[in-house]
Amino acid sequence: MTKKRRKNNIKYSKLVILGSLLLFCLMIGRIIQLGLSKEIDGVDLKTLASNRTTRTDVISASRGSIYSVNGDVLAQNVASYKLIAYLDPKRTTNKKRPQHVVDKEDTANKLAPVLEMDREEVLKYLSKENVYQTEFGIKGKGLNELKKKQIEDLNLPGLDFIESFKRYYPKGDFASYTIGYTTNTNDEDSTIVGELGIEKHFDKLLRGEDGYITYQKDLKGYKIADTPVVRKEAIQGKDVYLTIDSNIQFFVEQAINNSSKGYGWEWFTITVLDAKTGAVLGTSSNPSFDPNKRDLTSYLNMLTSYPYEPGSTMKTFTYMAAMENGVYNGAETYRSGVYKTSDGTEIGDWDRNGWGTISFDRGYAMSSNVGVINLINRHMSSIMLKQYFKKLGFGKKTGIELPNESKGKLDFRYETEIYNAGFGQGITTTPIQNVKAMTPLTNDGMLLEPFIVSKIVDSETKEVILENKRKEIERVASTGTVQKMYQLMSDCVNGSGNTGVGYRIDSGELIGKTGTAQVANEKNGGYLSGKEDIISSFSGIYPKSNPQVIIYASVKKPSGGSQKPISNAVKEIVGNISKYYGNSDSSTNTTIEIKDYKVNSYTNKNIDKVKAELDSNGIRYQIIGNGNKVINQSPNSGNIITNNDIIYLITNDNAITVPSVVGLSSKVSKDVLQKLSLKVNLNGVGYVVEQSVAPGTGITEGMEITLNLAPKYQ
Repeated sequence: MTKKRRKNNIKYSKLVILGSLLLFCLMIGRIIQLGLSKEIDGVDLKTLASNRTTRTDVISASRGSIYSVNGDVLAQNVASYKLIAYLDPKRTTNKKRPQHVVDKEDTANKLAPVLEMDREEVLKYLSKENVYQTEFGIKGKGLNELKKKQIEDLNLPGLDFIESFKRYYPKGDFASYTIGYTTNTNDEDSTIVGELGIEKHFDKLLRGEDGYITYQKDLKGYKIADTPVVRKEAIQGKDVYLTIDSNIQFFVEQAINNSSKGYGWEWFTITVLDAKTGAVLGTSSNPSFDPNKRDLTSYLNMLTSYPYEPGSTMKTFTYMAAMENGVYNGAETYRSGVYKTSDGTEIGDWDRNGWGTISFDRGYAMSSNVGVINLINRHMSSIMLKQYFKKLGFGKKTGIELPNESKGKLDFRYETEIYNAGFGQGITTTPIQNVKAMTPLTNDGMLLEPFIVSKIVDSETKEVILENKRKEIERVASTGTVQKMYQLMSDCVNGSGNTGVGYRIDSGELIGKTGTAQVANEKNGGYLSGKEDIISSFSGIYPKSNPQVIIYASVKKPSGGSQKPISNAVKEIVGNISKYYGNSDSSTNTTIEIKDYKVNSYTNKNIDKVKAELDSNGIRYQIIGNGNKVINQSPNSGNIITNNDIIYLITNDNAITVPSVVGLSSKVSKDVLQKLSLKVNLNGVGYVVEQSVAPGTGITEGMEITLNLAPKYQ
């Protein structure tokens, strides 16, 4: 028996030895495999090891700012803070310096007023059990520096802040649809994403590109000394400068708000374009919103994304089409009132009784639909009309630097559709298309491309990486057509009893075309017939003797169907622009012939020779300093001015003093003072009523001057 047990023990021992040997061989084989293989079971071993010992920290890029053409900040990043409270007593290692909330009642009592929360609500957050830390809901997020300081001054233990960044719009509800707004990708992520306007269109440029720093870490997460570090610096977001002039934008916003005091509407939009360059100087619509609050009622930018039937302002372009095709005779007559088409449809003038037999010229001034119909029926075709509309840019996007631009609709084929299109019904356009189509009238027939971004600047190096200037598309009208349209638009506004009489100003320098379109019935087709069911509009040029701006305005469903809201707003804007540009419109002597003058370069020329040249052309000038040579000038060479304007000549006098700029527009005064190397701060809009540095004061390096302005300076 004993011998058998020994035999079995030997047998089992051999099995154990063989099994252990086999297991050892397998282990050795696995070690060899791990040592020689780059990948095991689909896992990259090198990457796995690196991830366990490597840490990468993100270097966040700062989002670029948005500025007006004046340099005013319209959008910027500001620090934002989230309040947290540590509740775990284990966090405190020194009772004399507690690192958690010790007295929850006292903390709630002191914190609630600062956060504008109920004491009980704050206490509820502080009373959470088995948590290391807590937050305070919506009221505890997005705190600014002031709130943070108020909380820190309470000296309450256990409170801390998590810093992030949010987008801030200093002017609030100001050019809101142009600027747009941003959101954060999620509550914990500080990445800011553009959602509307310039913020969306240039999101990638504004956002920049995050960098990173990668290094080897120990078990506690600290960097291991003398190990390699890989660092990629963040590329900061670019700064975007708009063509928006803060002063003109203010005029537009103010005019719409002032009109709302006496009238109501569904929406109201106004755009002001630089007549010579195509730059958008100001644009606004109502209802609007504050991008800090994002209290939007519509996500469509009226300027680009909301096409509607424009009405009779399109008659300007129908008349231009006839002139450019050589078929227009302004003295030709027709019977106004009502026109019956071949299918029996009656289309009437706004006064269906008409004005008897009148000329086509008179028909334009009276905004006669029947005049347009006769012009098309006798001399034009749908192809002729549509081709010219397309040539002006209707039916396609302008390409302006804003998202979600609509191309509108040019779809007319049959008789009634063609007639309707001729006076702006049955087709849809956008305000930006309308101001673009007006540019040939202010540039001797040359169509310009509108733009709303002046330049894009590297926020670190200040290098200009993109700059927009006047861009010519093609010549679409002859000088004769332009001159004739000026006559017709002037008659419309300044003639006796014509439709534009409500827009007349004393100097007669505002010209344009009125429009009234019926509002489409979206439910049942056709058009609404109520007195207020209209879109009233105006497309104008100011001043006609030397065009500086194009103005396009529309209002939908004005209370009582009144034209007053839009005419009052346009005239208010023109009055303020007149003063801002130094036109002194109200005092213009209409007996003096207004002449254009292209400014030459006077730099490095003898002052006496320059004076003689300007005197011979009847151009007024002001000399700054007692030098004998011109070293700078305002305005610059190439600008077109009139004999009502003043040229400022800066001479090579080493003792030049601060000139008086009281009475000058902010635009003119700022240009002159900056050319004297002064830093100019503007307070308000309009004309200079006061300057902080007295005239005659010697100019020193780094000198600053503040100009107080008034919109209605007399």
